[in-house]
Amino acid sequence: MTQLDDERFMRIAIEEAKKAELIGEVPIGALVVGERGEIISRAHNLRETSLDPTAHAEIIAIRDAAKKNLSWRLSGKTLYVTLEPCVMCMGAIILSRIKRLVLGSLDPKAGAALSLYNIGIDGKLNHRIRLKEGVLKEECEDLLKRFFKTLRKGTPSGV
Repeated sequence: MTQLDDERFMRIAIEEAKKAELIGEVPIGALVVGERGEIISRAHNLRETSLDPTAHAEIIAIRDAAKKNLSWRLSGKTLYVTLEPCVMCMGAIILSRIKRLVLGSLDPKAGAALSLYNIGIDGKLNHRIRLKEGVLKEECEDLLKRFFKTLRKGTPSGV
């Protein structure tokens, strides 16, 4: 994929993140793209509305892609996500054999691809991914900053 392809697909992930924001979810979006550039699945966070701690955008997109692919192996596929995945999501990415991960912004509090851990490139694991970070970073960060600023304004303590 080219830089322009990565930006185009990240814009779609950002649109998914905005869908999450509209329903009160943390605005994170993800999509799985095939080898020929076809979008296989897209998702946004649903943790709050589904009351499911595993309903992260990445997990939902991977599950949907596996069903459409008729295989849990997503070899050759690329996952685009607006925020660096957590440990759980990185585990799913490794287990699904995703080839490439493209990130919008890093997550210094819970990121497991680069920030806190390097799960995707850990040589001790049976699968490693190609990783690209910082695609449309500012847009991804601004979306999260705006969401949390609005959320904090709505709380009595302002925290």
